[in-house]
Amino acid sequence: QVQLVESGGGLVQPGGSLTLSCAASGNFFEIIAMGWYRQAPGNQREVVATIDKIGKTYYASSGQDRFAISRDHAKNTGYLQMNKMKPEDTAVYYCNAAITTAEGTSNYWGQGTQVTVSS
Repeated sequence: QVQLVESGGGLVQPGGSLTLSCAASGNFFEIIAMGWYRQAPGNQREVVATIDKIGKTYYASSGQDRFAISRDHAKNTGYLQMNKMKPEDTAVYYCNAAITTAEGTSNYWGQGTQVTVSS
């Protein structure tokens, strides 16, 4: 059974930085891609950034030039470095990964971690 566990959320002041981590565990062959999504109260879940297995990245305009997504293949862990944070970055952040197991490739979600940007 594959699990994604996020960590690193919390309270940060405007202009501050935060790094989220997403660790994958369980029986699987390969992590095809990883991504970070967020959902603020009353809003739909939206993509923040994604990274594929060769390191190609995508950023939503909201995080362009402020956020950096990365992954450590050896640790099966993905990261989201967030800089120059704004109150509008406040949301629950979810990790998503496309992972190949013996049953095929499926999308998995973490449980979410709260990020609050406030003074």
